[in-house]
Amino acid sequence: MKRPEALVVTGYGINCEEETAAAYRLAGATATVAHLENVLRGVVNLDGFDIVHLPGGFSFGDDLGGGRVLANRIRTRRLPGGATLCDGLRAVARRGGMVIGICNGFQALVELGLVPNLGGELAAEAALMQNASGKYEDRWVRVRSDADCPAAVWAGLEEWEVPVRHGQGRLVFRDEALREEAARLHLDGLTYCDERGEPAGRYPENPNGAELACAALCDPSGRILGIMPHPEAYLSLFNHYDWPRIRRERPGTSEDGAGLVWFRNVVRAVTA
Repeated sequence: MKRPEALVVTGYGINCEEETAAAYRLAGATATVAHLENVLRGVVNLDGFDIVHLPGGFSFGDDLGGGRVLANRIRTRRLPGGATLCDGLRAVARRGGMVIGICNGFQALVELGLVPNLGGELAAEAALMQNASGKYEDRWVRVRSDADCPAAVWAGLEEWEVPVRHGQGRLVFRDEALREEAARLHLDGLTYCDERGEPAGRYPENPNGAELACAALCDPSGRILGIMPHPEAYLSLFNHYDWPRIRRERPGTSEDGAGLVWFRNVVRAVTA
C-alpha cells in the first residue's frame, strides 16, 4: 500500500517544521517540507498530498496577531491555476485528506474561517486571543479527547499530557449560538482538563482561558482541524518531564509518546 503523503509548510517564521515532518515519518507517512512561497508559486502542488500541515511558530512575526498575515496570504494569493491556496486546502479536505494546523497554524485556520466554519461561508466565527494569564505559557497541560468528535484522530488518547507554548491561545467564539453549536456537534475534540478529567474552567489547568476549555477545534467534516498544544513535541516517552516516575509506576509502558499516537491516528484517518 502506498504511504500517505504529508506536506509540511514552512517559511516566514514557522519553526516547528522538522519535528512535524519527523512525526509523520515515524507515523507511517512520507513528509515533504516546503516553503510557503513555493506552494503559492505552484512549484509544490497540493494535488499530490493527503495531508497539508501548517505547523507552529511565529509566522510573519505574529504582526497584526497570531496567524493573521499567514491567513491573508493563504486567502488572497492566487495559485498558477487561478484558485487561492485556501481553495486548495478545502479541496484536500473534500477528497478525504486532512488539513491540520498546530498552534500558529491553528490561529491561521481560525482567521481563515476554515474552523469551525459552521456557516459554510469562510467567515471568521471565532478568534484566538491573548492568554487570560497575560503571559506566554510554555509548559505541560492535561487534556481529554472526545471520541464523538468528527475528526477521528483521538483513538487511544482519552486523557493525556502534552506541551503548550503560546501567547494567543484563548479561543473565543463570535457569539453564544456558535459556541453552543460547536459543542453540540463535538467540534471541540480536545479540552483542557483537571486531574479528575473534568473540563478546566480556570487557570492554570486551562492555560489560556479558552471557552469550552477548548484545546482543538475542527470543522463539521472533521477533515480540517486546529490544535493548540504541540503533539509533535511528545513523540517519545522520554520527552515527558516525568518519564522516570512513569516507567517506575507503570512497568511495560510504551516508549512512544502520546503525540506519536496522535500522528498515527491522523495518518490512519487519511488511509481509511
